[in-house]
Amino acid sequence: MIIAERKPIEEIKTFVMGRKRVLVVGCRGCVTVCNAGGTKEVGILASLLRLEAAKDGEGTVVDELTLERQCDPEYIEELSELMGGRYDCVLSMACSIGPQFISRRYPGESVFPALNTCFLGGALAHGIWAEHCQACGNCVIHKFGGLCPISRCSKSLLNGPCGGSAGGKCEVSKDIDCVWHLIVEKIESEGRMGEFLGIELVKDWRPSRDGGPRKIVREELLK
Repeated sequence: MIIAERKPIEEIKTFVMGRKRVLVVGCRGCVTVCNAGGTKEVGILASLLRLEAAKDGEGTVVDELTLERQCDPEYIEELSELMGGRYDCVLSMACSIGPQFISRRYPGESVFPALNTCFLGGALAHGIWAEHCQACGNCVIHKFGGLCPISRCSKSLLNGPCGGSAGGKCEVSKDIDCVWHLIVEKIESEGRMGEFLGIELVKDWRPSRDGGPRKIVREELLK
């Protein structure tokens, strides 16, 4: 799941400064699950902007809309009747894909991101999310007891732990579990330490972001 959080209200205010009609657009996808950009959060941001506008003596109109998703063209098509100069700007409460898709579909509109896209992760507890994946394009967690050393090791080591690990904690912060400590515990619990003691060779990074923007084509879906 993509994890995001709302930008500071002071930053968002710079996007809408001097604009009389603003549309706040949410997303029912990942950002709803992580409580950053769903219908509830859209309402909160819109209310904050109205209060700020009233405090500053501005007659700004702030409207709200939440789409099913902002990463699919078919859903952002729902905005077509609202575009064309009706609003001075659009605030997208989606991951950074959302404002990019809206900007591309409606080139004459000013579109701003209301969220910071943080990482791919999962929920540890209610209100707590942690990074578990960097979407490197070549998953190797089967070699490490189902845990990802690339995203969860502070140094992204494929042969660890480093010399700074102590008591199962990372030297970067005692609040961070050393993933290599967790990996070894997991491999031991599976009784596989004998096959785990070799050197992991250099990872194939060609499917990662370093090769330029990536694209996946499913030929069977194009027929």
